[in-house]
Amino acid sequence: MNTTAARPAADAPLIHVVMVAYPDAHVLDITGPMEVLSGVKLFKDGGVGGYELTLVAADATPIRTTSGLSLMPDMTFDQARESGLPVDVLMIAGGHGTQAALKDQRLLEFVRWADGEAERVISICTGSFILAELGLLNGRRASTHWWWCPVMAKRYPQIALDADAIYVRDGKYWTSAGVTSGMDLALALVEADWGHDMALKVARYNVMYMMRPGGQAQFSAQLVAQQVDDGPINRTLQHILANLTDELSVTQLANFACMSERSFARKFKSETGQTPATYVEQARLQDARVRLEQSDDTIDLIALKSGFGAAERMRRAFHKHLGVTVREYRERFRPVRVRSAEA
Repeated sequence: MNTTAARPAADAPLIHVVMVAYPDAHVLDITGPMEVLSGVKLFKDGGVGGYELTLVAADATPIRTTSGLSLMPDMTFDQARESGLPVDVLMIAGGHGTQAALKDQRLLEFVRWADGEAERVISICTGSFILAELGLLNGRRASTHWWWCPVMAKRYPQIALDADAIYVRDGKYWTSAGVTSGMDLALALVEADWGHDMALKVARYNVMYMMRPGGQAQFSAQLVAQQVDDGPINRTLQHILANLTDELSVTQLANFACMSERSFARKFKSETGQTPATYVEQARLQDARVRLEQSDDTIDLIALKSGFGAAERMRRAFHKHLGVTVREYRERFRPVRVRSAEA
């Protein structure tokens, strides 16, 4: 049994990766990371080395994913254990079927066993719920799909949830955000195992960012508000979204919710997975992004309308969360306007 979290040496001939799948897993949670990892062999001398990928599931039958596409596992959980399958890296997919998978004792027992064998344990998207259910993330930082962050924060309060991170690495446990972020994590794994140059080659081959601009919270402000059931916090979220140009300090928001500042901040974090200040900034950022994409307003005017006040403050938020300037964002995401032939 491996007890250390050390990564394999960069010159290791082969790293064995075992991917856990189940019915209604997201196909990209499985195939995305595996495609990135398989790219290493393309750039190894003679195609030797890289990753050996094995897909495992409870039964030796096709796994129907959320897209309707079925994948055939290489072996069952029992076969993997009985054959002594090497597990250097354990990966767990996410998807719509995760909540049902939490009740599958065969899956949970295999993950617990494989956790003891693996030097690194990785979850993609909501696969982190499986690790959380087994208590493997207690006291650790972790990420999951932004849609499920409020649920995870409430169900597993022992986890230091990072609702914005594309992926989080804490000891031997690596957890990613939703769907395609599993490919970002896999690319980081390639860099850790084979170096920056190899990761850059794989990124270019897959037409990926070496480091994706921005975190996942950029997608979530309105939908997080829809998911929170707690009355005072839900009303506060709706108030924030409707009044982005107001003073939205913790003091003001706690007064709106009729709570003490300390109780409000604690309750807000437990319900949303974010601090009030982070949520306010993300809501303003999301509003600014829409205005940049859809309006001809100047940058100064957009900063005012979205609640940032000053353009410089908005620029800092874009750089912090998206990794691009405001002007670069507008140029990249604003639709190209084609003049009609009659014009």
